[in-house]
Amino acid sequence: MPINVLMPALSPTMEKGNLAKWLKKEGDAVKSGDILAEIETDKATMEVEAIDEGVLAKIVVPEGTADVPVNDLIAVIAVEGEDPSSVPATGGGKAEPEVKAQPKSGPTSAEPAPADQNTTPGGGHMSYERVNAAPEGAQPGGTAPQQQGGSGGRVFASPLARRIAKQEGVELAAVEGTGPHGRIIARDVQAAKATGTTKAPAAQQPAAEAPKAAAPAPKAAPVGGAPAGLTLDQVRGFYAKGSYEEVPLDGMRKTIAKRLTEAMQVAPHFYLTVDCELDALMALRETLNASAGKDKDGKPAFKLSVNDFVIKAMGLALTRVPAANAVWAEDRVLRFKQAEVGVAVAIDGGLFTPVIRRADEKTLSTISKEMKDFAARARAKKLKPEEYQGGVTSVSNLGMFGIKHFTAVINPPQSSILAVGAGEKRVVVKDGAPAVVQVMTATLSCDHRVLDGALGAELVAAFKGLIENPMGMLV
Repeated sequence: MPINVLMPALSPTMEKGNLAKWLKKEGDAVKSGDILAEIETDKATMEVEAIDEGVLAKIVVPEGTADVPVNDLIAVIAVEGEDPSSVPATGGGKAEPEVKAQPKSGPTSAEPAPADQNTTPGGGHMSYERVNAAPEGAQPGGTAPQQQGGSGGRVFASPLARRIAKQEGVELAAVEGTGPHGRIIARDVQAAKATGTTKAPAAQQPAAEAPKAAAPAPKAAPVGGAPAGLTLDQVRGFYAKGSYEEVPLDGMRKTIAKRLTEAMQVAPHFYLTVDCELDALMALRETLNASAGKDKDGKPAFKLSVNDFVIKAMGLALTRVPAANAVWAEDRVLRFKQAEVGVAVAIDGGLFTPVIRRADEKTLSTISKEMKDFAARARAKKLKPEEYQGGVTSVSNLGMFGIKHFTAVINPPQSSILAVGAGEKRVVVKDGAPAVVQVMTATLSCDHRVLDGALGAELVAAFKGLIENPMGMLV
C-alpha cells in the first residue's frame, strides 16, 4: 500500500505553505530519519523528517511552489514490494504515522505530534495516508465515503481531532469532516462545538488539562453592507501608474494581517494609560549591572535593560491580580497560576512574540538572557513553535525608537498587551514644587470580555507600583 505525503500543518496559524526545496528526488530510497523537504511557513523554514521507509515514487508538488494548502497531496512513497513506477498519485485510506518537522538546523523532536490544521506546541508534522483498496461502495476515483460511527462504521478523524472531541465532549459521528476524503480534522471539531453539534454524554467529558484554543468567532459584518475592503484594481486606480512598486505578501505578513484584523473585529478593546517614574528603577539597574561578574574576556555576565524590568513587573502584576491572569475561551475564562508574558520582537517583514514562561518567578538576569537568545533566534527565524505560542499578555516596547505613547493590538488568544513608550525627563509637581523626573508612559490594551475597567486598572496600578518601587522585584 503506497503512502500519500500531505502538506503538513506546521503551526496553528498555518493554512498554506511554500514547498521551498525537495531534498530527495523521485526514485530515491527513504529511510526513517531522512530529511524529505524544506517547508516555508508563515513563521519559519522547517525541515521535514521521515519516520517511514520506502521509495519516493512521485513528487506531486515541485519545489518552489507557493501557497500549497495544508493537507494537499505533495508526494507519494512506495513501500517495500511495490513498483514505484506503477504507484498512482491518489489517496484515500486511513492516516498513518507522520513525519517530524523542526526549525531548519534546529534540534530534532523525540516524539511526533498529531498532524492536523492545529498542531500542538512543539512543532508540526507531515501527514502520511495509506492508500488502501477501494472499499465496497467507494465513490468513483477511489475516494471512500465518510463512515459514521453511529451505524457501526469507522469515523475517519485525525488524532488531534479525536483528542479535542474527547476533551470537549463532541460526538465525532455527528461532525462533518472537511479534510481529505471527508476526514475530520481539528477545525471541524471546533466548528461543531461552536455551533452546538450533538455532545457526548457528560460522563465521558474529562476535566480540562490545559488551555484549549477557542473556535474562531465569525467575522464582523461591514457596516451598512459596504465592502470590507478595496480590490487590488480599485487600490491601483487611486494612484498613477509607475508611481509605486508592488511587493507580494509573504506568509508571515498575510498571517499578521489576518489575525490582527480578526482581533480588532472580535475582541472589544479598551485602553488604560499610566505614567511611571523611572528614577529609582534606573538607579537600581545601574547598581545591578555594575555588580555583574565578568568572564575571562572581561564581558559582564548580564546587562539588564529597562525592558527586562518591564517584563518582570508584568509577570508579578499578573500574579498579584490573579483575575487578570486569564484568557477568553468562548464559553469560559481560562485562569492561570503562573504568568506567561510575550515580548514583541521586530524582524524584517514582521514580528515574533516569544513567551517568557513563569516570568513572575524568574530573576531579572534570567529574563535578560532568555530575551537575548529569543531575539537572536527570532531574527534568524529559528524559534520553535512552543516558544512563541501561548501567553496571557505581551509587551510591545517602542521606546528605543523615541515613541512616547501608542496603543497596541491584542494578539489572540491573549487578553491584553502593554505598549511601552520612551523614558524622558519631564517636569512634575512634588510636595508643591516643580521637580524634574524621568517618566515612561505605558498603555494597556484590554480585552473587555476578560477584563473590566476596574480590573484592568488594578493590573496597571500593580505594574506601576513595581516599576516605581523596583526593589520589590528582587524579593
